[in-house]
Amino acid sequence: MKIKQIICTSLNISPESIASLNSIEPQLILVFASVSHFKNSSFSSALLNSIPNAQWVGCSTAGEISAVGVSDDTTIMTALHFDHPDFKVVSAPLTQMDNTFLAGKELASTLQASDLKNIVVLGQGVNINGSALIDGLKSVIDDSVVISGGLAGDAGQFTRSFTLNNQGTSTEDIVAIGFYGEHIQLSVGCFGGWQPFGSKRRVTRHSGNILFELDGKPALELYKNYLGDYAKDLPASGLLFPFSMMSAEGQSLGIIRTILGINEEEGSLILAGDLIEGGYLQLMLASTDALVDGAETAAKIVKSLNRIEGDSLAILVSCVGRKLLMGGRIDEEVEAVSDVFGEKVTLTGFYSNGEISPFSNTTDCKLHNQTMTITCLSER
Repeated sequence: MKIKQIICTSLNISPESIASLNSIEPQLILVFASVSHFKNSSFSSALLNSIPNAQWVGCSTAGEISAVGVSDDTTIMTALHFDHPDFKVVSAPLTQMDNTFLAGKELASTLQASDLKNIVVLGQGVNINGSALIDGLKSVIDDSVVISGGLAGDAGQFTRSFTLNNQGTSTEDIVAIGFYGEHIQLSVGCFGGWQPFGSKRRVTRHSGNILFELDGKPALELYKNYLGDYAKDLPASGLLFPFSMMSAEGQSLGIIRTILGINEEEGSLILAGDLIEGGYLQLMLASTDALVDGAETAAKIVKSLNRIEGDSLAILVSCVGRKLLMGGRIDEEVEAVSDVFGEKVTLTGFYSNGEISPFSNTTDCKLHNQTMTITCLSER
């Protein structure tokens, strides 16, 4: 496998940069870019026309991750050439959040084959139920297929995000890459670093990912009381105070839920994924050091699974809430991952509105929030 990466700070991509990517004759190019770049009407056509023979896949971000760290208002393009290009790119539209399960099912039906091993999926980060997307994929594919990926970011605004494929940019399409056979290897893992605080509150009324009541009280009102002065900045400020999901017995599930939006009329919170009937939620907080340690732990999990000695690509999908909390120290979590992997692993990725990954190389994929997830791609 050959890898080339360029970082563009403007929409004017130099011929030299394109020539650098094209020098390896890429079959797949991953693009993670700021919302401002995606909003430009000529953005996708300039990319697609520059290397028309490649498959282009990407999304908008709340911050771009590359081999040199974290950037904003840039476009990160990572070109891949496989000796055995055993992959397929598909997409499905999602016009209403209630149809997320069906969109996931459609993606999986198009990808399904006896030798399908992994799916990397990128969904829009607004008006989507990430849990239902995973459930839709799982309803079709074999139990052995490992799913990872994330939901597009939009700089923490939660208003409009984008995905990219060879048809151009879209605010509705979910894009997925299926990897087949034994040559392309993916290793995945994740870790958070957040700690719960305050009282456990039982989920007493919800519908899917819409939370109406905790302990019989309006969820939005209760949440605002917790946040105090931060409440005026909802939903963005909710990224600093996610929920830990717990079972009906009050046991932690290792899954974090954050807020995508609020409904003042209903007094509800719109979360990134489904909740558990009769389960509990507990607020969480974290320090920068704890989040950096969590990113390092995720990298160590993935490295222990990746036994290939050649060049590899690590796709990092980390939550916008982590970026907001760490502020100027955000590069530290990417540096921690880089230190674990070493020079043979190129980093790419983005800060997201939701992360999709199992805890390690298993098929028990979950939607996460406030978590560093890593998919390491290699070829043998």
